[in-house]
Amino acid sequence: MKQPMTFTATAESNCGINTLWQVQSQNYNLTCAIPPEFNGPGGGFSPEDLYIQALMNCFIGTFKVYAENSKLTFEKLNVQTELTVDTNEFKKTIMKKCHFIISLNKPSNQEKADLLIKKVFQSGFILNSVKTEIIFDVQYIS
Repeated sequence: MKQPMTFTATAESNCGINTLWQVQSQNYNLTCAIPPEFNGPGGGFSPEDLYIQALMNCFIGTFKVYAENSKLTFEKLNVQTELTVDTNEFKKTIMKKCHFIISLNKPSNQEKADLLIKKVFQSGFILNSVKTEIIFDVQYIS
């Protein structure tokens, strides 16, 4: 990989809590909205959705690269995540915890899979760029 890398995004929105907006990132467009939990209308990706998806996609992408480089094969990887938004000791709302539930179907080597999953959580650069507590559980399906 050649570094540094640069990624860009743009967005524009009209006034009002009920107004959805478009975000363009590289070649992709997303509709975003304030979620109902924050008295918004929903109907689009919220910042919380994008945050949890960034963490999850960092895990999946990094795991797939490590698996390929280590010649680990598997039938399917399923990842469910739960993001807890709460207040910290200073009464500030934060992304407090992200719990990953990972299911790996038919890995060619379960011990190697365990090592790679741990390695991803230790070295995934987006996963390691956040203050959010990250925990995970793994289940293997034969």
